[in-house]
Amino acid sequence: MKIQRLILLGLISGYLFAGDVIPTEYAFSSSAPRMAKTIGLTSNIISEVKLQGDSLVWIGTGKGLALLRDSVTVMMWDTLRIEISPGNYTDKVLNLGISAIAVSGNSILAAAATRDADVSVGAGLYYSTNGQDSLPVWTYYEQPVEQPADSLAPFANKYFRALPVTTDHTNVTYDASIGGGYIWIASWGGGLRRLDLNSGQDFDRVPLPSDDLDTLYTCDDASYTLNNIGQDVLNQFYLNPRDPVDGGNHNHKAFSVLAYNDTVWVGTADGINRGLLGLSGCIDWTHYRFPEDNLSGNWVVSIARQQWQGQRTIWAVTMNADTPGEQRGVSYTRDDGLTWHTTLLGERAYNVVTQDSMVFVATENGLWRSDDGTNWALYEPARHLVSLQAEEILSNTVFSAAPDVRTYYSRPHLWIGTPDGLAKSTDLTGQDWAIFRAEFNPGSAYAYPNPFSPMSHNQLNGDGYVRFHTDVQNSLVIDWSVYNFAMEKVYQASYDRRITSNGALKWDGRDSNGRLVANGVYFIKLSYDVKTEWLKLIVIK
Repeated sequence: MKIQRLILLGLISGYLFAGDVIPTEYAFSSSAPRMAKTIGLTSNIISEVKLQGDSLVWIGTGKGLALLRDSVTVMMWDTLRIEISPGNYTDKVLNLGISAIAVSGNSILAAAATRDADVSVGAGLYYSTNGQDSLPVWTYYEQPVEQPADSLAPFANKYFRALPVTTDHTNVTYDASIGGGYIWIASWGGGLRRLDLNSGQDFDRVPLPSDDLDTLYTCDDASYTLNNIGQDVLNQFYLNPRDPVDGGNHNHKAFSVLAYNDTVWVGTADGINRGLLGLSGCIDWTHYRFPEDNLSGNWVVSIARQQWQGQRTIWAVTMNADTPGEQRGVSYTRDDGLTWHTTLLGERAYNVVTQDSMVFVATENGLWRSDDGTNWALYEPARHLVSLQAEEILSNTVFSAAPDVRTYYSRPHLWIGTPDGLAKSTDLTGQDWAIFRAEFNPGSAYAYPNPFSPMSHNQLNGDGYVRFHTDVQNSLVIDWSVYNFAMEKVYQASYDRRITSNGALKWDGRDSNGRLVANGVYFIKLSYDVKTEWLKLIVIK
């Protein structure tokens, strides 16, 4: 079995934030001086939303880590206070994409990523044990790699043979979990790794079953033999995350992880693995995959645990890899892996989260919710329905979700992360949303994204949109027109701010006859508050 590398790269880049897209599509430079915190988002790409404590909301964006303490004010952590030795600190700039966030108690882990040409690159891990403090202190770990000679990996006071992963390229932490006394990270080419919270200094490699194995027992002394220098080495095992055609294993490529008590679930490019921790940190694994175990697909990008009325359900986003018959969808088990079931088949999902009886699945078509795991309802795209302040998320896609039932609020809230900003509903039905978005120059008019592609940007119900930001104060109606480079009018309209159904002030890249305009430079004329503003917009299809 072989996953085509180009398809894998493309899908994963789209999954989170497409690192090369951040500066050219959504994020704009700011002239504000650097400081520890900046008010407001600096990127509209929201890959992660995690809750901590009584009121904190951590947000992974395309340009760094953000935080809400009061549900209203977003703060971007431009720099983090890193402890380099006891009592000594340094400020580390953090303006890269956040690919994963894990929260447990007062601790938080954030993973960063970037791009080198067309290759995703792991940019390291930030960990704090006082995440709820006003000024958390962080420990920074470079993206874990090995030296070329590191072919024998320590594990649970024993060893196993492994291919050294010597580069941070295609070695990105796409998921993380804190549980069982460890920090766990799933790092694609870097595999599954963990840091012992009591004594660990490094993220050690963790063995997973090879593609052809249903189990791997590392807690049985009979699974080891002594090498010539007296070390216990796992029998007939070699950890190798290369493709099978190159002698590797898709099940050694890790993409998602969930840890609690003595259990860890790991999603790979070859299914799902359930591990039970034993003495000294050893793990006994059971490997589930398509088609033998009824998963919808073998590429597993998100795992969540649901505890409700005494029953535990494990949910997983299971995508098609390359075996005929695999499908995109969600797979789940109510008996810890003995039997698997599928739902939402055909949906391209990104994340699954649960709260009590509810299950939320974030997909390219929007956010789905089920109260029984069988019947699903799809939320409408987020809109803020207030006269003179109407706004909307210009995307069907939802990357992440977080139901928020903490007592800080008078009633449950719902947070979603999208390619076009963060949104918060003050109930779980999504009838109205507060929308948080980067305002790159609040005091003037501008168009974004710019350049604009109606074929790929802000895809909402089959159309792509460019948004127009204004500094309107008094006008109830904004008149606007679009001219081509020859100053020929190709479109005109009026935007009535009192009509909430109008949503955002936007254009779908079409002329007055409903045809997409040609590539080129266009000029937007905006008339409001007894003044006229002109914007230049580049359209590229």
